[in-house]
Amino acid sequence: MKLYIGCDLGGTNLRAAIVDVETGEVLRLQSVPTLARDGHAAVMQRMAELFLRVIEAAGLSKDQVGGIGIGVPGRLDLEKGATLFLPNLPGNWPNVPLAATITDLTGLPVALLNDVRAITFGEWRFGAGRGVDTVAVFAIGTGIGGGLVVNGKLHLGIGGTAGELGHMVIDFNGPRCGCGNYGCVEVYASGPAIAAMGMKAVAQGLTTRIGELCEYDLNRITPELIGKAAELGDEIAREIYRQAGFYLGIVASSICAAVAPRRIIIAGGVSAAGRLLLDPMEQTLRERVRMMPVEQVELVTATLGGNAGVIGAASWAAERLDV
Repeated sequence: MKLYIGCDLGGTNLRAAIVDVETGEVLRLQSVPTLARDGHAAVMQRMAELFLRVIEAAGLSKDQVGGIGIGVPGRLDLEKGATLFLPNLPGNWPNVPLAATITDLTGLPVALLNDVRAITFGEWRFGAGRGVDTVAVFAIGTGIGGGLVVNGKLHLGIGGTAGELGHMVIDFNGPRCGCGNYGCVEVYASGPAIAAMGMKAVAQGLTTRIGELCEYDLNRITPELIGKAAELGDEIAREIYRQAGFYLGIVASSICAAVAPRRIIIAGGVSAAGRLLLDPMEQTLRERVRMMPVEQVELVTATLGGNAGVIGAASWAAERLDV
């Protein structure tokens, strides 16, 4: 049994777990509010306290834990163990020595990784990507994150920035994305984009059960609610998911041409839509990919759920620190 701590540094919550990196088993998981507005120094102190508490709760001593892996939502300097730009955390954390600080506070070595690359690594090692050498992951929630494993290795590219699949452009004249570019697939197929399509349908007075399900309060429209309407046979709701799946399929087609993944994994909250999203993606792939055997590409949903990030971060720490 090789034990490491995996952590998700989220804008709302810090989640940390002891993980057996030989099996992917989560032995102990705790969560506390991030309270990110307190600033990075306070958040790092809270993280360190959480890690030590998790070790104690598991009945372990520090020397039984190989190190800590932290999944971080943004750009990093992997070699220095520093954050460069965390867009969803107040202050954006420029040049914050996260790894060194946590090591000073806990006495344990630390490895950082982008949060969706951590999900990718976790799903490949122990989840929906297990057993294949090349996978692409889309994590669809408030935004669209991504990651790639190529020939049995997590593909990092320059500074760990490879795999930002949600920021592949599908319309160079498209709307502005949160990243500052225009026409990224995130603008068209993220959770908020799907919800916005539902809001527009209700506001336009189209015949749809979406309005009835939210009691005509547009603020209550979510991808989950639209999915529920679709399951009830609502054609407008089904069309919204067909549209989102089409956009994702266009990006997936480009990934197939470039990387030829054996498996494409859909993770994140929106993946709960299942075949509503996967079927139009699959249809688009079959129609659009010509230069590789697309019939050999599997399109599946993630299997590790909310634990993928902590499992992946812990497994990454084991790979980086176990020398």
